[in-house]
Amino acid sequence: MRSILFVFMALSLAACGRLEQVGKAPEFNTVEGSDEFFAMNSPPLPEDVLRQTRAQEASLWSGNRGSLLGDRRAATRGDIMTVVIEIDDKAEISNTSDRSRASSDKMGIPSLFGIPQRLDAQLPEGASMAEAYETGSASSYKGDGSVARKEKLTLRVAATVLDRLPNGVLRIQGSQEVRVNFEVRELIVTGFVRPEDVSRQNEITYDKIAGARISYGGRGQITDVQQPRYGQQVADILLPF
Repeated sequence: MRSILFVFMALSLAACGRLEQVGKAPEFNTVEGSDEFFAMNSPPLPEDVLRQTRAQEASLWSGNRGSLLGDRRAATRGDIMTVVIEIDDKAEISNTSDRSRASSDKMGIPSLFGIPQRLDAQLPEGASMAEAYETGSASSYKGDGSVARKEKLTLRVAATVLDRLPNGVLRIQGSQEVRVNFEVRELIVTGFVRPEDVSRQNEITYDKIAGARISYGGRGQITDVQQPRYGQQVADILLPF
């Protein structure tokens, strides 16, 4: 009883928080508290310290990122790159199985030194040892299954390098929020990237991100209507039938 009361109170508190948003557009998540903001405000330690002469600093052919031919691709914590998401997947699977089996057994003793005829006289009317045993069985099974799925998504989002692992792999995270009227669309991308996979345009496609986690959804009035109520969700979890 206490557990049910506790669940009811938790749902009531959650509903009170939602009531404060009635008639208001959903708020954006704060950028200042994100991992991306922390990575951009905490510069990493330099891998090595090299003293450059004035001639090297003034040279147009130096490898510095600020030089004319410098590499401006994201490589350290706090750098930003562009993630290109172009998903166009289609899968169709169809399976059919059919199985059948039939068996029949029959045994009788029509004549054996006249014994069956003598036994027939002792048996009830209609019974005969000529067909002492007979059985038959049949079974069949048929199953069909099919899966049809099609997904298409084309997006571009800026991602921040959160950390550079000891093997040189970059851990990235990107987020984007767009609010239209009373609905907010959210896009979140996380994963691991090799620096050599980043193009000269400082872009990388989603299929080159290891452990990619791509979330595209929303929150607001339309999303609330599409989701079942809290009570129905709890009932679907607890009810066994």
